[in-house]
Amino acid sequence: MLCLSSLSVALAVLALVPSSSDALKDGECEVCVSFLGRFYQSLQDNHVKFTSADIEKELVKTCKDVKGKENRFCYYIGGTNDAATKILNEISKPLSYHSPVDKICEKLKKKDSQICELKYDKQVDLSTVDLKKLKVKDLKKILEEWGESCKGCAEKSDFIRKINELMPKYAPNAAQARTDL
Repeated sequence: MLCLSSLSVALAVLALVPSSSDALKDGECEVCVSFLGRFYQSLQDNHVKFTSADIEKELVKTCKDVKGKENRFCYYIGGTNDAATKILNEISKPLSYHSPVDKICEKLKKKDSQICELKYDKQVDLSTVDLKKLKVKDLKKILEEWGESCKGCAEKSDFIRKINELMPKYAPNAAQARTDL
């Protein structure tokens, strides 16, 4: 009888301890961890009350200004106007208790695996890259990240000319390094 109860206690403890497969691996959920880490820091810097309602309000406000993969993350959690589902409380409640962002992302992964599939695009080093060797798609992406477009651009050389024209405004260090070459 004693063996049976100690066995059941051992099984109960194993069920409560999270397995190592639940924990995030290095580089997994990079958009979630990075975005929520910066968001948590901004809450502290702006002295926002750590209540669930205030955090949700700030999260929606922050989501309005993001682009790219972070905008997609906001869509998945319901932080954008066009989102189909809202799981903001899965972020705001744990943040109000100051839970670590990687633990929050682990829980979000269980709710929606797409959240952890988001990865940042590789950044192009404009100071050293040969723009002529990039694909037009990559040149368009550079302009898109800057919030610019190239109306009337038909050829690769047009996109390169536009990037070189705008580089001092959006990437002054890269522009300076290119003139030094």
